Amino acid sequence: MKKLVGSRSLRQFVLLLLIILAAGCTPPAPTPTPPPAATPLPPIALVRTEGGSATASARVAPAQSAALALPTSGRVTEVAVQVGENAPADALLIRLDDAAARLALTQARAAYFRAQAQLAEAQAAPATAEIAAAQAQLDAARARFAQLADPARPTEVSAAEADLAAAQSAYQALFNGPDESARIEALAALSNARAAVQQAQSAFNEVKWRNDSGALPQSRQLQEATNNLEAAQARYDALFIEPTAATVSAASARIAQAKAALDRLQAPATAAQLDEAQAQVDVAQAQLDALTDGVRSETIAVVAGAVAEARAAVQRAEQDLANLELRAPFTGTVTAVDVAAGEFAAAGAPVVTLADLDALQIETIDLSERDVAFIAVGQPASVLIEPLEVTQSGRVVRISPQASTIGGDVVYTVWIDLDAQPAGLRWGMSAEVTIGE
Repeated sequence: MKKLVGSRSLRQFVLLLLIILAAGCTPPAPTPTPPPAATPLPPIALVRTEGGSATASARVAPAQSAALALPTSGRVTEVAVQVGENAPADALLIRLDDAAARLALTQARAAYFRAQAQLAEAQAAPATAEIAAAQAQLDAARARFAQLADPARPTEVSAAEADLAAAQSAYQALFNGPDESARIEALAALSNARAAVQQAQSAFNEVKWRNDSGALPQSRQLQEATNNLEAAQARYDALFIEPTAATVSAASARIAQAKAALDRLQAPATAAQLDEAQAQVDVAQAQLDALTDGVRSETIAVVAGAVAEARAAVQRAEQDLANLELRAPFTGTVTAVDVAAGEFAAAGAPVVTLADLDALQIETIDLSERDVAFIAVGQPASVLIEPLEVTQSGRVVRISPQASTIGGDVVYTVWIDLDAQPAGLRWGMSAEVTIGE
């Protein structure tokens, strides 16, 4: 057993020694060499092969077309065109109910005219008569203030007392009737008028049988005497007529005014009365100063601003009225009408389609992105109109800058103008286009 253990230890020692010697004899790893730098190759330009061409499906479309809509909603009152009808530029196509818009425009114009009148009045110089009237009001206000501020003079009090007495006498005379002298005078005038009528009547009776003009003077005298008698009778009767309510009221008002004037002179003015009188003087002075100094520039600026706002309101009302009409933006043929009179048209919804069918173009449908890179404006093209079985030459006039996708393929639209438009060509017909040689 001891011998076996010793042999195993010896073998392990020899194996370990061999491993150490092998590790010491391994050569060092070589230093890696950097790979050579790659030389960039110049880009290869895509060159179209001589004699090549691009082919694509296409359709016929107008060079100019539009689906027209109204900017305002409303009830349609007039459809002025039919499908297939030619409409010149600015021709009326559709009209909506405009009663409310016309009323709003009338009101806006009236407000504008008022604002203009106010501006003209503010800018105009005051008339001489206006200044004179303002000066008179100021003088009257000053006189009233002076009358309240200064004690009344005896002569003014006496005059006021006399006015009151005269008013009271006139009032009493309404109920006393006429005095004897007035009655006698009126009665005498009445008697004289009657006598004059009798004399004129006698003179006329002597000649009234005549048929010629000899009786005319006596007839005139009788008429004048009769008129004088009626006037004398009326004056006499007026002396005994009872006074009316209006006459009594006027006489009473005169008494009240005279008494108030006398009371103002006899009683001193209160502080409130003096303040009121002074305020009236100040107001009258301010009105006169406003006329003589002119309107301030700030006031004119405010009124001018109101004129500008009113003008803008008129323009808005005019535009609102114009928005109720749809007019042709260009000359073309009406290809669709999608509304009838009496129906409601929504804002922005197409109601008329207009197209220029005199200038039809060819639009490609499936021209690939590989072919469009070699197409340029001005290149010749050959177009086969499939329904007409006619081939027509043309040229590229426009290339879409943005792609579209059809069935996962990237395509571009190219527009081609025909050198001549064949008879029977219609919008939407199919075509096949060959661009290039």
